[in-house]
Amino acid sequence: MHSLLHHTILRTSPAISLILRTPLSAMATAASSSLLLPSVSLNNLSYSKNGSFCFAAKNLSRSRVSMSVSAGSQTTSVHDNLFADYKPTTAFLFPGQGAQAVGMGKEAQSVAAAGELYKKANDILGYDLLDICVNGPKEKLDSTVISQPAIYVTSLAAVELLRVREGGEQIINSVDVTCGLSLGEYTALAFAGAFSFEDGLKLVKLRGEAMQAAADAAKSAMVSIIGLDSEKVQQLCNAANQEVDEADKVQIANYLCPGNYAVSGGLKGIEAVEAKAKSFKARMTVRLAVAGAFHTSFMEPAVSRLEAALVATEIRIPRIPVISNVDAQPHADPDTIKKILARQVTSPVQWETTVKTLLSKGLKGSYELGPGKVIAGIFKRVDKSASVENISA
Repeated sequence: MHSLLHHTILRTSPAISLILRTPLSAMATAASSSLLLPSVSLNNLSYSKNGSFCFAAKNLSRSRVSMSVSAGSQTTSVHDNLFADYKPTTAFLFPGQGAQAVGMGKEAQSVAAAGELYKKANDILGYDLLDICVNGPKEKLDSTVISQPAIYVTSLAAVELLRVREGGEQIINSVDVTCGLSLGEYTALAFAGAFSFEDGLKLVKLRGEAMQAAADAAKSAMVSIIGLDSEKVQQLCNAANQEVDEADKVQIANYLCPGNYAVSGGLKGIEAVEAKAKSFKARMTVRLAVAGAFHTSFMEPAVSRLEAALVATEIRIPRIPVISNVDAQPHADPDTIKKILARQVTSPVQWETTVKTLLSKGLKGSYELGPGKVIAGIFKRVDKSASVENISA
């Protein structure tokens, strides 16, 4: 079934505007209404002549989703499982911290829309982001407070570079699922229209600052364990934890792909992991160049700052599924998305499950947008036949 969906704005109070998606054929006029929404892949978002949003919907299938709105009420209920039965074909994948490299953003200067993103970023950040991306120095670009905004902006700039390529607009319109590694989840949400570029950048800026401050408060680190399955890495963590105090405990922080898991924790715990890794038959360990123990309780001081910023940020229902790092599931309810983003910095990244789920659901092709080719490498480790094209900026 193909139908045109229409965004109408229902003003329930001077302070509240609720955006309600309804079929044009059944536009709500009653004071109270309950709507059954289809599970959809939405493309070609545009403005109609009356200033409201409209878009064409494709691949409609009925879902157990409803939205109830009552006139005069200031509440809206959105079932979070709107995208529970998603069937992916084409994915946009966005990298996380660590993908940055001096020289990124150079190509973006040749495309006006991409260059405009850096100009907007300069106003929000208060410094010349493109100059640091293109010219460095590396130490400055690698800092948490700069690398996170830099990757966010450069990844979305890559979307604009793809857009002007022959067939690029068609590729962008075909994307029906998106996700990002840690920081990249914010980029994915921006691409999916959950928040504006500007609001996303403000959140990423604060996230980087809050994570840096949390890292400065305690001696912690991260290390990649190469060549072991997740069960063996957990055993390695358990063995290391027997030798350190509670404050230096370690845990798996990034479930990246088979044979590559990142461990976070106190500095002494990380050192114990590195010392014991060979005895557990690990091929190698690689200390990560990050500020501290990301995706563990060491980041707890950052949560309250993120929560406050998220409460003040308008988040909308994404137009396509965005897979969460916390539980490897797509979420539709804006309040749930806010809670998950706040929890993300202290929760292990479930990237391996995300990749396996996408592939098992029939994903045909993917594009990694932004610096580096880390995500493409991870996909290949899970499935050698996986198709991932890198679009850099």
